[in-house]
Amino acid sequence: MDLNFGKCCGSKKKESWRSVLLLAYQSLGVVYGDLSISPLYVFKSTFAEDIRHSETNEEIYGVLSFVFWTLTLLPLLKYVFIVLRADDNGEGGTFALYSLICRSVKVSLLPNRQAADEALSTYKLEHPPEKIHDSCVKRYLEKHKWLHTALLILVLLGTCMVIGDGLLTPAISVFSAVSGLEMNMSKEHHQYAVIPITCFILVCLFALQHFGTHRVGFVFAPIVLTWLLCISGIGLYNIIQWNPHVYKALSPKYMFMFLRKTRVSGWMSLGGILLCITGAEAMFADLGHFNYAAIQIAFSFLVYPALILAYMGQAAYLSQHHNSAHAIGFYVSVPKCVHWPVLMIAILASVVGSQAIISGTFSIINQSQSLGCFPRVKVIHTSDKIHGQIYIPEINWMLMVLCIAVTIGFRDVKHLGNASGLAVMAVMLVTTCLMSLVIVLCWHKPPIIALLFLLFFGSIELLYFSASLTKFREGAWLPILLSLFFMIIMFVWHYTTIKKYEFDLQNKVSLDWLLALGPSLGISRVPGIGLVFTDLTSGIPANFSRFVTNLPAFHRVLVFVCVKSVPVPFVPAAERYLVGRVGPVDHRSYRCIVRYGYRDVHQDVDSFETELVSKLADFIRYDWHKRRQEEEDAPRSNESRLAVIGTVAYEIEENLQPESVSIGFTTVESMEEVIEMAEVAPKATVRRVRFAVEEEDSYEEGEEAEEAELRSELSDLVAAQEAGTAFILGHSHVKAKQGSSVMKRLAVNFGYNFLRRNCRGPDVALKVPPVSLLEVGMVYVV
Repeated sequence: MDLNFGKCCGSKKKESWRSVLLLAYQSLGVVYGDLSISPLYVFKSTFAEDIRHSETNEEIYGVLSFVFWTLTLLPLLKYVFIVLRADDNGEGGTFALYSLICRSVKVSLLPNRQAADEALSTYKLEHPPEKIHDSCVKRYLEKHKWLHTALLILVLLGTCMVIGDGLLTPAISVFSAVSGLEMNMSKEHHQYAVIPITCFILVCLFALQHFGTHRVGFVFAPIVLTWLLCISGIGLYNIIQWNPHVYKALSPKYMFMFLRKTRVSGWMSLGGILLCITGAEAMFADLGHFNYAAIQIAFSFLVYPALILAYMGQAAYLSQHHNSAHAIGFYVSVPKCVHWPVLMIAILASVVGSQAIISGTFSIINQSQSLGCFPRVKVIHTSDKIHGQIYIPEINWMLMVLCIAVTIGFRDVKHLGNASGLAVMAVMLVTTCLMSLVIVLCWHKPPIIALLFLLFFGSIELLYFSASLTKFREGAWLPILLSLFFMIIMFVWHYTTIKKYEFDLQNKVSLDWLLALGPSLGISRVPGIGLVFTDLTSGIPANFSRFVTNLPAFHRVLVFVCVKSVPVPFVPAAERYLVGRVGPVDHRSYRCIVRYGYRDVHQDVDSFETELVSKLADFIRYDWHKRRQEEEDAPRSNESRLAVIGTVAYEIEENLQPESVSIGFTTVESMEEVIEMAEVAPKATVRRVRFAVEEEDSYEEGEEAEEAELRSELSDLVAAQEAGTAFILGHSHVKAKQGSSVMKRLAVNFGYNFLRRNCRGPDVALKVPPVSLLEVGMVYVV
């Protein structure tokens, strides 16, 4: 869930204890909703089929020991004390780890990379090494191109499993909470009541998503806090009342006794035990909305003890009740006098936990879309004050339909738990693999430390993952099928997007062609501003040449706009716009590169158009200011100077040749180059220039002509804005070139074009008003 309670996480200043405790309290409703409701279904799912609760209590004690050490080693040790430290400018999650790796090693598959991206304040690593490290792992990753694709597939796998978790968690959470009704009605009535009530709650939950969670977010933390106090209180009561010596079962020896007695059945039951850490990944994914100290305090001093007491209480009760009329579950251990209040609180807590994972699903799909790994969908920002609160209608209704279908189809906690457990453990395995790379490549620790981390936590997670796979026919097939479905969609979209960029790069038009356009060729300039959107950061896109060929006119002020993503969570507003001039001054043509991070909110078209014109005006003043400072005979390139226009201008000068920047990325800045560029090349020149332009500049004699030209260019810009703005976008159709393999033809000709026709177009993604839209048809042969 994307809540931004202040900007505490991004600040490097020390937080007061009061603000940290407040953030810790607020994190309960956002981060721990899913994790806190796991006692509802862990024991019930574990004892569903594989093992039985015997008089010796070896099974119940063994399960309790497994739960305790799983909660201790994975959420507490792995996440709270290690993984949470691997933040990307305060942000966490799968894409944060991938972003850190891409900024340290040349493994990124994002197109249109530039040297200017490295100048971003958020691009630099928080703790850069004192000396350059060239480890064998780094060299091996950079040398083998197939590993770049494998790393992206690993990240996409984690993303797809999170989406699957967003489907399964609401189903199992709400179903488990409503199942408490079985204590008060017969089995015949129970099976006809639980499913409809669960489906009704799920429909209401998804139907309310468009309002935004910020409208009811203030009640989330009290609900989860009440739930945690409730389950810990009941657990403490059951320990005192039924078995005060149950704490002995926390010893690891009970795990070995459990496996020795149950053997294969015990190993298979681990698929139910792992549900105790459902939602642990949210601690890292939602790191950006709080801070490390707040999440650490909340888990270590409240959530972790409450969950341990809850599980110990259930084990204490079950150790003295072997012939219960009802199946093993959470509600059998709840005293009858508080059954109904606990049931109501459980339902509310399950809704909170479901809300968190649904919002997280929206967030990760938005991140995938911004990095070119997911088809364009409509993203609605539900809060002007809280950053990141988004709602995606298509995904919301698709999740609702699938969630209800899964609930009706499975009808019990066992199958839902098997499916959810596999998704949870797959995400954790992906995090472990990426984290081991971060330890070597970003933290610059010896590879042996990363290997130990991978072996220790990876072996634990593989044990649980293998147990989940044995349940393939009993529900675990669902997350595998879902992840395969989404993986195909995401990979096809990303692959074809890269191929389209290569096509644009190889077919861009020279600057001389643009400068040659004029009345002698029957080309006229019309009033207004023409915004030509392209993925290219240099050169003239082919769609503009096609536009001029079919309509021999273009606007008085021409701006080539590239809206691109960079592998950082946020781009500061003052560093977002990279502006340059295309051609001579009197041509009135510019290039504007607008950079967004993977968690940035894209502007609506009105504010974007206004700000773009403002940045162009600032650049014009800056450019004339620089011209007066330079010698008249200094050589100047028509497209060599780009400036970051904000509160301070940064001048970026790049040779229009393949170049490598400080961490090894190469820029796409020449006609001849393609995506695969040379590994060794001269470094780009980046000069930072602070400048200030007074509102009323004073000029010496002889500079009146320059002042007149400056005012003329600014007045042309204002007049063009008043005449209106046209948005020129390419309407593409992609087909595989002759001789392509069958798989490529299927992926491009059918898969990508089907997604393009049935998903949002670029005009919707950029929020372009239809009255101002000009589409240029383009056929891409890739």
